[in-house]
Amino acid sequence: MPILIIFFLMFTIATILVPCPMFPGNFISVSIGKVINGYSAYLSAVFNGVFYGIIVWLVFVALSRRLEQER
Repeated sequence: MPILIIFFLMFTIATILVPCPMFPGNFISVSIGKVINGYSAYLSAVFNGVFYGIIVWLVFVALSRRLEQER
C-alpha cells in the first residue's frame, strides 16, 4: 500500500508541475467539459496519480509474488 501512495503522489505532483497533457487525466478532464474549467489541471493530476499509481502498484505486487514463489 505504501507503494501505491508514493507513486500516486509522485504522478500527481509531476502532472501539476509539468504543463504537458498526460493520458488519462487529460482525456478525462476534456470529456467532462468546461463545467470545471478552473480545476481541470488538478483533476487531471489526480486521475493521472490514481491511474499510474495503481499500475505501478500492480506491477510491484506481481513481481513480489513471483519472487516469493521462486523461493
